[in-house]
Amino acid sequence: MAISPPHPTYSPRPGNGAHPHWWQRRWVRYGALITLLALSGLVILALVRRQTGTEGFVVGLALAVLPVPWLIAAFRWLDRVEPGPWRNLVFAFSWGACAAALIAIVANSFATEWIATATADPTGAHTLGATVVAPIVEESAKATAVLLVFLFRRRDFTGIVDGVVIAGVTATGFAFTENILYLGTAFGADQVSDDRGIPAVTAATFFVRVVMSPFAHPLFTVLSGIGFGLAAALPADRRRVRRALLPVGGLLLAMSMHALWNGSSVFGEFGFFAVYAAFMVPAFGLLTWLAVWTRQRELRTVREELPAYVYAGWLGPAEPFALGSMRARRTARDHARRHFGGKPAGRAVAQYEAYATSLAFLRHRARRGRGGADFLVRERALLEALWERREVARPALEHAALVVAPRRPATPWPAYGAPAPYGYGQGHGYGSGYGQGPGYGSGPGPAWGSGPGYAGHGPGPMPAQGPFPGPAQGPFPGPAQGPFPGPVPGPGLVPPQGPMPGQGPMPAQGYGYPAGYGYPAAPDPAFNPYRS
Repeated sequence: MAISPPHPTYSPRPGNGAHPHWWQRRWVRYGALITLLALSGLVILALVRRQTGTEGFVVGLALAVLPVPWLIAAFRWLDRVEPGPWRNLVFAFSWGACAAALIAIVANSFATEWIATATADPTGAHTLGATVVAPIVEESAKATAVLLVFLFRRRDFTGIVDGVVIAGVTATGFAFTENILYLGTAFGADQVSDDRGIPAVTAATFFVRVVMSPFAHPLFTVLSGIGFGLAAALPADRRRVRRALLPVGGLLLAMSMHALWNGSSVFGEFGFFAVYAAFMVPAFGLLTWLAVWTRQRELRTVREELPAYVYAGWLGPAEPFALGSMRARRTARDHARRHFGGKPAGRAVAQYEAYATSLAFLRHRARRGRGGADFLVRERALLEALWERREVARPALEHAALVVAPRRPATPWPAYGAPAPYGYGQGHGYGSGYGQGPGYGSGPGPAWGSGPGYAGHGPGPMPAQGPFPGPAQGPFPGPAQGPFPGPVPGPGLVPPQGPMPGQGPMPAQGYGYPAGYGYPAAPDPAFNPYRS
């Protein structure tokens, strides 16, 4: 009977097992959030329509929606290495378009009217409101969405890319609603004028807001997202003050850039173009480079972390490289669709790629002290999900590795060093703990568990000969039930030395080799599986 694995995103229930209070239930929180966003959307719709009129609203909506697909596609492209769930992006866009826009319209109008009443200078109040009040209110309202995802969807928020994507999508939603208001108002101004030709005000507003600066609001809010992303990437042992100051610093930078943009008109007739050329374009280029560099670093993390699972037999030797290349991933999906069963096979390979990437990042965070108490449960669930899909995904990824880089160097050792020979164990089955002798490292100690591990019988996944030496007698024993070994407790899944000490933050069950075998020696680093 096959063992059905838990979902890879499974997390244990917090607390002592008691049922949570009614206000802690997921459906209650989701219902409250959806209700809040829906009410905000209805109110903002009524406010914008009242200011623009029905015709202006329709024209503004039609023009404002044009840059949205391109911006969303850009942020999704950036998030392709480890895609976040769609519900986070839907929430971010909805918050920006509804809640943040409503807060900004109400707060900005109230503040501007109060300043005009207090100073008796409507022109100065408008300038002060645009350059001081609006940046503070709008960036705070947009950054709230990033804060909510950071606090309540912490597992999906692990670094700079996540902060950039959530912040950028939130700002895209905000700019969408704001553009409807500005473009609809401009269309109304053209309708009032006697000119029946080209709607000059609408055309000028469209050129400035949609053609020249569709990235303005995303650019500002991304600075807040980077602050949250840096805080999320910090190791757990860093001081809380530093983790709190990074988001605040990002928010202040966003407010400053927004204030400079809104205040460009005070610099003279060509102030807008001067600020645009001197600050906005270079800042946009710098942040684009940072985002792409961060994405490449994520791919490098995949290539560095997954070899540990190659040596343990969970992945094939070509997979770390293939999974660390977006081109190879795409080639593997296409190959699976053409040769292994159409769209379902391609979808299985895409899921395999996503789970393997999550596994690499989970291991990377654990080595930095941010694995979490449920590291073993999450790692186990991801490994099971990979094992279920290996028959389709492994040959597709091996084909992709050969197509993309037929002369690619051998899979590197993990970032924490090459393993020493495994000890000769005292257990049995595909999981007695990888022996009780020298472990994953050069010092003595238990290697990958010392108790009964994933026991089983029958042919297993690793042959006796090939890139990774097997036991002295034939292939490794495989799982006793179904395609994946079942869980049995064991004392350690961690190397006894280096960044991941055996008694460190990642206790685990053993995976183990058969009694008396283990790895007789470490694989030869000069072996190149891509040239065989």
